[in-house]
Amino acid sequence: MTGRQENPWQSICSKHALQNGQFVEFSVAVAEQKIDTLPLTGFVFLDGNTPRAYLNQCPHMGVELNWMPGRFMDTDNLFLQCSTHGALFKPGDGECIAGPCQGDALTALDIREAGDSLEVRLPE
Repeated sequence: MTGRQENPWQSICSKHALQNGQFVEFSVAVAEQKIDTLPLTGFVFLDGNTPRAYLNQCPHMGVELNWMPGRFMDTDNLFLQCSTHGALFKPGDGECIAGPCQGDALTALDIREAGDSLEVRLPE
C-alpha cells in the first residue's frame, strides 16, 4: 500500500451556470505550481445533456485550446478545436481526429453533481 490519498473533488460552478452551447472555464487547484508554467485550467460544457470536463491543454504542445474566452468549438460547431494548430477533438471522449496529435486525446476530468454545484477531480 502506498498510502497515497485520492485526488480531492473541486467545485467549479453552479450546475445552473451550464447551458447548451456555453463553456465554463475554471482554474485547477494543484498542490504545487511551477513558477515557469501557466496556471492549469479546465473547461466544462454540456455534450447533449451530459456535462463533460477536460483540462484546457492540447496534447500536442500543452497550449490552451480556446482562441477566445469560452470559444472552444470549430466553425461548424461539431468538434472542440485547438486554436494553435487546428487539431479537432470529439466532444464526447476528447479523441483527436485531425491535426498533429491525431490518435491522442484531451485529458478528461471526472465530473459529478454535488447539490447545486458541479465538481471535478484531476486524474491520478
